[in-house]
Amino acid sequence: MIRATMVFILAGLAEIGGGYLVWQWLREGKSGWIGLTGGFILFLYGVIATFQVFSSFGRVYAAYGGVFILMSVLWAWWIDKKTPDIYDWAGAIVCLMGVSIMLWPRS
Repeated sequence: MIRATMVFILAGLAEIGGGYLVWQWLREGKSGWIGLTGGFILFLYGVIATFQVFSSFGRVYAAYGGVFILMSVLWAWWIDKKTPDIYDWAGAIVCLMGVSIMLWPRS
């Protein structure tokens, strides 16, 4: 489970970080090189996600969505300096509960 968690975190950082750089380029007027770097990092996200230990593409990506939501709340807090409110945290917790149910071992 440690490997699965690390892959989720690395993939999340690549997706959020890459998307953030593209956002900076298109919405904040940063250099095109920033956008190109973001695009490359988004490509790496797709590669990193294939290292997941779970065999079902759909289940992995659905579960990743819950992890992505929590990481996005943390990114907004630490990088964008937008303090999450109770609804942000509650939504992230509900999503993680859903991920736990989806990834629960089956017999």
